[in-house]
Amino acid sequence: MSGNFLVRKLETLEEFHCCVELQRQIWGEADLEVEPATLFVVAAHTGGQVLGAFEDGRLIGYTLAVVGLRNGTAYLHSHMTGVQNEYRDRGVGRMLKLFQRQEALSRGIRLVQWTFDPLELRNAHFNLNRLGAICRQYLPNLYGTTTSPLHRGMATDRLLVEWHLDSKRAVAAIQNLVKEPVEAPGIIELPAELEHWIEKNEPEIRKMQSRLREEFTKWFAKGYAAVGLRNGPRNRAYLLTPWSDF
Repeated sequence: MSGNFLVRKLETLEEFHCCVELQRQIWGEADLEVEPATLFVVAAHTGGQVLGAFEDGRLIGYTLAVVGLRNGTAYLHSHMTGVQNEYRDRGVGRMLKLFQRQEALSRGIRLVQWTFDPLELRNAHFNLNRLGAICRQYLPNLYGTTTSPLHRGMATDRLLVEWHLDSKRAVAAIQNLVKEPVEAPGIIELPAELEHWIEKNEPEIRKMQSRLREEFTKWFAKGYAAVGLRNGPRNRAYLLTPWSDF
């Protein structure tokens, strides 16, 4: 709990329908690919997670995760997290993820995975710097071409996030004990104009996506992992370092 915010598990059909409505509020009616309430029901009844963030009893954010299996061990795939626009940058998303971690560990689940667009640097900063997650796999055009205006008709390339919940790296990050990274053996430079290109849907973002696909694939093939995002206004970059399996 933080102020009037509360995060808890969601369990009723009414609550799941509220999550569906919240999707429409966050991403807009133009985005026709809305996850139905039935998916939330399935996740809640098969060992996944449906978590809600509330302010004074009103749902303002949610997380949906389903169960996966990796090398014979159960993990959670966090499929979707959404927070109402007016509550962004107020710690609600972080509260949802920390509750997700606590709930998963209480059941002996030590890994949560999800995907994000490597062009979205706010998400990269949150995932790598603030949560202490890593990325070792690049997934080209994972969802294919969608009708979502958020995807701008581009290939849905994604980085796969691994959040090893009880690793020293994750614990240090969530306790705010780690300085933001500035150097690493591997670097993927990012242009200062990236957000402008995305906002204006400039042709350069497609070229940038192709470059990121090539460079991440190269580094991952060498056994490197993305471990941070350098946030300097004129020298932003993904930072990578050699990594082995946990």
